[in-house]
Formats: sequence, C-alpha cells, structure tokens
Amino acid sequence: MKFADFIKTNREVFVPMFEPVLTAGNTVYMELSSTNNTFQSLNETEIDAEVFSKIDDAGAIAGVGGYLENRSVYRDTELFQGDEERCIHIGVDVFMPSATPIFAPLDGEVQSFANRQVGGDYGPVIILRHCLNDFEFHSLYGHLAEASLEGLYDGKPVVSGEKIAEIGPRPVNGNWTPHLHFQLIQDIQEFHGDYPGVVRPADLEFFKQNCPDPSMLIIR
Repeated sequence: MKFADFIKTNREVFVPMFEPVLTAGNTVYMELSSTNNTFQSLNETEIDAEVFSKIDDAGAIAGVGGYLENRSVYRDTELFQGDEERCIHIGVDVFMPSATPIFAPLDGEVQSFANRQVGGDYGPVIILRHCLNDFEFHSLYGHLAEASLEGLYDGKPVVSGEKIAEIGPRPVNGNWTPHLHFQLIQDIQEFHGDYPGVVRPADLEFFKQNCPDPSMLIIR
C-alpha cells in the first residue's frame, strides 16, 4: 500500500494536533507561492502582520497550506541554493501564534531532534518515529520554541495526545513568521535531526511518494 493511502485509511487513529481542533470552518488557506505577490517587498514585521491579519479577517484561528507550493521566498536564503534551487515545499505550514501547544497525533518515540540555528532552517525541530500496523514512518515538527527540546533523548517514548512542543517565535524558529512545519516521511534515509522540507523540482516525484500531503491529519 502506498504511504498516502495508508495514512488516509488509518486517519481516524490519529488524534488532533491542536486545541481547539482545526477544521475547515476555523482555518483559512495560507498561500505563499511564487505567484502570490502579497508578501513581496514586505519586511519581517510587515509579513507577520499580513499573515495574522488574514487569519483574523477570516474569523479563523490558523492559516494552513503550502504542500507542493513553488515558493520564491527561498531565493534569498543560501541554505536553499546549489546546483538547482530548492523551491518546492513538501510539508504543510500551520500559522498560529508562538507558544501554541502541539500534541502528538500518534504513539511513537523520538527519532531525533536538533536546534538548527542557520538562517531559514528549522530552528528547533523534532522527528518522531511511529509504527502502526507494522508500518513504520516518521513525522517532523519544525520551527519550534527552544523549550520544546528540553528533556528529549533519542528513543524517548511519546504518547498519542501528549504535548510535544510549542510553536516558536522569531528569530529562534529559523527567523520565520510563527508557524509549525509539519511533514510525514516514510523513509528517513540517513537523516538525524533534519530532513529536507524544501526540495528541487527534479527530485519532486520521489518526495511526493515519500512525503505525502499531511493536511488530513491537521484539519479534521
């Protein structure tokens, strides 16, 4: 069974990651694609204000989106440059205020964690390993508060519904507007404390299979 189909089939086993539960009625789609000119030429303070103004104007509590978006926002960040620019976002972003709690969607254990203090990176990040019906996979939580890493160790058990982290503020979250980068990963390969959240167009087909859309676990 494909990873995406496995997640869809077992969706009801996963518990909500936020309180109150995020739904289509209390969230708004947040687009950061290269075709959206809303955020161009804005400074950091203005970008943050624009994001949360859109959420407030919609009467929502969170802005959610970003899976497979082609984003120009990475062009000025050395982290995403190389033989071919990394510009395709393969996780889902949940824009909520810093200090918002995040709860584990499923039993698991800490695969790894890190505090990646490079401009544009994850900042504090946690990766969990899960095994459901003999199917092993991982979930990644990026742009966290530094306190989220306290007391962690590789292999630490995590219980479904347990508070595992909080959304982090600038600049410790990689210097982004406060949000959670949430990503599913089937094959973690050799990564530890990291996994690409933005990839090259040439690699997209692999990552679409290995990191399917996780939004069904966020919006219930």
